[in-house]
Amino acid sequence: MARSRNDILQGTLALLVSRPWPTAAACTATRSLRTSRRVSADLLRVEEGSLYPGLHRMAQEGWLRAEWGVTEKNRQARFYAITRAGRTQLQREEESWARLCSGVRRVLEYA
Repeated sequence: MARSRNDILQGTLALLVSRPWPTAAACTATRSLRTSRRVSADLLRVEEGSLYPGLHRMAQEGWLRAEWGVTEKNRQARFYAITRAGRTQLQREEESWARLCSGVRRVLEYA
């Protein structure tokens, strides 16, 4: 039997990792990963090899603010917070995802 894969479509990383942040304070990448996995019932997995370059790119674009801080376990970590530009981009990503889902749904329902 083929092994099930949970590949993330290209371009959805920004949507998945920044979605928890519009209403929350800055958080670490690890916390964002845990949140995405928990909320998706562990169906969506973003690998660290994709996450950190993605976060770096989003910070360069101005969508996230990154700063060093100390975790509750007294460890140094980068904390990320979504910016106003990031919230605008997140809205665009959500609209794009909704269009994609609609198109896929139409093809699957085609008789």
